[in-house]
Amino acid sequence: MESTDHMVQDLIALLPEGILAATAVLGLLLGSFLPRNRQSVVRGLAALACLGVAASTLAVWGRDAMTILEGSYGIDTATNTVRLAVAAALLLLLVLSFGETHSGPRESEFLILLLISGLGAVLLAGATDALVLVAAYLLASVPLYALTGFAKDSPGTEATLKYYLLGALFGTTMLFGVAVLFGVGGATAYPAAAAALPHAPRAALVLAAVAILGGLLFKAGAVPAHFWVPDVTQGTRPAVAALVTTVPKLGAVVAIIRLCAMVLEPSALDWRVLIAAVAAVTMTLGNLGAFFQTDVRRLLAYSTISQVGYLLMGVTAVGRADQAVPAVLFYLAAYTVTNLGAFAVVCALPGLRTVTDYTGLLRRRPGLLLALVVCLLGLIGTPPTGVFVGKLSVFTATVDAGFGWLVVLAAVNTVASVFYYLRWIAPALRPRPPGHELDRSDAPSRVAANTAAIGSVMLGVLAGPMMSALAGPLVAR
Repeated sequence: MESTDHMVQDLIALLPEGILAATAVLGLLLGSFLPRNRQSVVRGLAALACLGVAASTLAVWGRDAMTILEGSYGIDTATNTVRLAVAAALLLLLVLSFGETHSGPRESEFLILLLISGLGAVLLAGATDALVLVAAYLLASVPLYALTGFAKDSPGTEATLKYYLLGALFGTTMLFGVAVLFGVGGATAYPAAAAALPHAPRAALVLAAVAILGGLLFKAGAVPAHFWVPDVTQGTRPAVAALVTTVPKLGAVVAIIRLCAMVLEPSALDWRVLIAAVAAVTMTLGNLGAFFQTDVRRLLAYSTISQVGYLLMGVTAVGRADQAVPAVLFYLAAYTVTNLGAFAVVCALPGLRTVTDYTGLLRRRPGLLLALVVCLLGLIGTPPTGVFVGKLSVFTATVDAGFGWLVVLAAVNTVASVFYYLRWIAPALRPRPPGHELDRSDAPSRVAANTAAIGSVMLGVLAGPMMSALAGPLVAR
């Protein structure tokens, strides 16, 4: 009877994840029976599910951190933050994808894959067992492969192939790392493995750590697993590009924090040097890659790679600076809203592919230009946007952790990034040549762009109380 009560309590604690899973199943059934021109019912159901996830998460916010399902899944401030961020991101993506998928022959399939990918990101963030981590990795990856090639055109097919092959490679590498971790630690659960790792062979431990981190770095889009990001972002549809450059990172970065704090830290392995090196190379290569991009999607792709480098800086401070975890979580939330806002402008004007195509945007679409400027300056880290506060907090935590050289490099990269963001903004401020009119913009995407821009600023304004709310500890830390 007691075990049954525990199981019921565990299922209640998993209500947000359960809502996403149940909605995906129900959406699949509805999509199978509804007429093709009435598939929008599934979109409404998905929106209600996102609101349900947010409401059920806020209802338990502030409760003590705990693990459920025999310690294989952790629910704490980090998990709840990813739940909320994923719910907000999916709501925006439902709006961004409206123009391309509404009343289409496979609208419900698109929405179901969208929900499942969000569920995978949440499970990645909460996993405290290596086997659950692998399952979450697959759940967060496979739907994205299908979504990347959803349009069934040549660029999407090529992007899907690259994405799948790299995902399979790093997924297999992660599974190998989990096998090595089980061999040297005698368990896949993080606390049990961590207890045995101080006595494990160092070479095997390093191999396991690098292999598992390789899979998570692929999901985050960090070096050395970043090659897929620009090709997929350019080849797929804009709404899917917004998804793959945002939602997977939410779960992956938190999963890296949890793995480092719960498994690698007790092992006395100097993992911070590895993460610091990856962060330094990622932010630098991301910025260098974006410098002379003319395609706006590839520019945003390299931008998101550099942002991951800044986020990984905060990971190096976990365990040494109290504000490290709240800083990374806030940065993740702010980046999610701001990046989706920039992609919303791209979705609103799908016919504009290069930075020069945006010439004359000030006169023809001043609202969209304002949203674009706010989001691009936000990605730089300009006050009063949320990314500014998140980046500043991460920089402070990194200095406190003893990685001042990394902050100096990040500051140089931040200043350098101004160049390629302004290369996009400057043409939009110039008048458009006669005879070159802008195409009609997508109304839902315009709403999403303006909403995201406002959200980016509001996150910066309300940063103080929000950072305080994010200050809870990780489970079994």
